[in-house]
Amino acid sequence: MAPTVSAAAPVTRADHEAAVCLDLGVRTVREVNAALHAADAPRRVTLTAPRGAHAVACGLDDDIEVTVQGHVGYYCAGMNQRAHVTVHGNAGVGLAENMMSGTVRVTGDASQSAGATAHGGLLVIEGNAAARCGISMKGVDIVVGGDIGHMSAFMGQAGRLVVCGDAGEALGDSLYEARIYVRGTVASLGADCVEKPMRPEHLAELRDLLTAAGFDADPGDFTRYGSARTLYNFHVDNLGAY
Repeated sequence: MAPTVSAAAPVTRADHEAAVCLDLGVRTVREVNAALHAADAPRRVTLTAPRGAHAVACGLDDDIEVTVQGHVGYYCAGMNQRAHVTVHGNAGVGLAENMMSGTVRVTGDASQSAGATAHGGLLVIEGNAAARCGISMKGVDIVVGGDIGHMSAFMGQAGRLVVCGDAGEALGDSLYEARIYVRGTVASLGADCVEKPMRPEHLAELRDLLTAAGFDADPGDFTRYGSARTLYNFHVDNLGAY
């Protein structure tokens, strides 16, 4: 088991040379994030007692593994780059917002705006995701094991959103080039989002995404959705759709 750093001791060089456990019950989020950002940060870190803390493991830009044992609040793993963050619990609003690369995984549910504006990397939510999952996504891959809420992938510009459960209302509203795969039912499609055929290349792409996320699901059970491309340029005949 990884050693736990005591409340009184500073984060030392010895801590950085081995897998360590940092206790958010006795350290501030600022202190813990500073340790994760240090030039000689440990390669493997476990964070305990997060108790819904906000901005945990934000802005990481190194190839390190961070495991969070418990629920987190807003903006966990935001702006992630290269790091691999796993949350054993639920996550609040803005999980992995604006992530660039690496992986972020939540074993429970995620609140609103998971993966918002994210440019790259892989976000896996093993449970459900609330409203606006993948809003304005710009290249990230998001795989959700359960359901997603309304207005998900709103203005999705690039990337892939995979939903193993059902999708809420206005899916893909004002979609650009992001691709959406849903296994369950869709409450309604947003403006300019339409069902599209599943060609062999899409089945292969979806199989790779499900494998990367660790889900055992048949790509043939999914429906693909994408942009009808009628809202790319303003036209007065489409005024009611904007």
